[in-house]
Amino acid sequence: MYLITGVAGFIGMHFAKKMLDEGNKVIGVDNLNNYYDTKLKKNRILILKKYKNFKFIKSDLKNKKTYNQLKKNNINYIVHLAGQAGVRYSIKNPEAYVNDNILAFVNLLEAFKSSKKLKCIVYASSSSVYGKSREHFSKNYLLQPISMYAATKMSMELISNVYLDLYKLKSIGIRFFTVYGPYGRPDMAYYKFCDLIKKNKTINVFNKGKHKRSFTYIDDAVSNLFLILKNAKKINTIKTPVLNIGNPKTRTLTEFINILEKKLLKKSKKKLLKRQPGDVLETKAIINFERKKLKFFFNTELEEGIVKFVKWHNSYH
Repeated sequence: MYLITGVAGFIGMHFAKKMLDEGNKVIGVDNLNNYYDTKLKKNRILILKKYKNFKFIKSDLKNKKTYNQLKKNNINYIVHLAGQAGVRYSIKNPEAYVNDNILAFVNLLEAFKSSKKLKCIVYASSSSVYGKSREHFSKNYLLQPISMYAATKMSMELISNVYLDLYKLKSIGIRFFTVYGPYGRPDMAYYKFCDLIKKNKTINVFNKGKHKRSFTYIDDAVSNLFLILKNAKKINTIKTPVLNIGNPKTRTLTEFINILEKKLLKKSKKKLLKRQPGDVLETKAIINFERKKLKFFFNTELEEGIVKFVKWHNSYH
């Protein structure tokens, strides 16, 4: 039995669908908050409700009463994808990140720290934890977060280590790198750009489009997350396992926009702006261990991924 938190989220929905397609039983939890369009979140849940092995619980992980219901189930694995997303919003509203990312995570660990049936917790960290680094994005590199969002994700990694030492609670942290694709988050740049270009409106391009990212297509992200669950026992032999899920090939934001324009058959109106506070200049996923030991793969080139996203966007909107 798998418990997936944040199941109405972008990665949460896709990963739950992957696990259900593989024949697993899944309990999904989400509070359906209004950080972005709740209709999109509800539509994601409708996709999952078509599976007989799926059970949805609308609840908030900050509320300790939530866990009374969850612990009644024979949960073997927890995939914790719930949390407050968004780098820039974290600067304006840091309290939301402390509550949704740290407090909710501690509540989850407290609830299951003595479970005899639980084999492992896999939780979402972020590539944002690398912060100021422009060269080293291996899991052993000194972290230098530059946003509250990144700081809370780094805190989750440290907290998981504490629960391993105190209670032998096994967990694996996943640093996701700029995941994109169908049913994505409307607050992310690529989604906003697609909306605005189609409406002939101006797009704000920060750092003049020079940001570099390991753009990672959603199907590749969830397939590699699935490999982590399959190999959890092997991974847990590492003292404090944290893994990268990201396409090792980096592209600039300008490249992304150019490809998007080609697929939309429209030129964008750009407003080139300076870098925003909290924005990381570059992310580059180093996945040497992940490729060698877990057989990670990233089959979707950016051009192909954008085609799939645009096709979905046209049909959904």
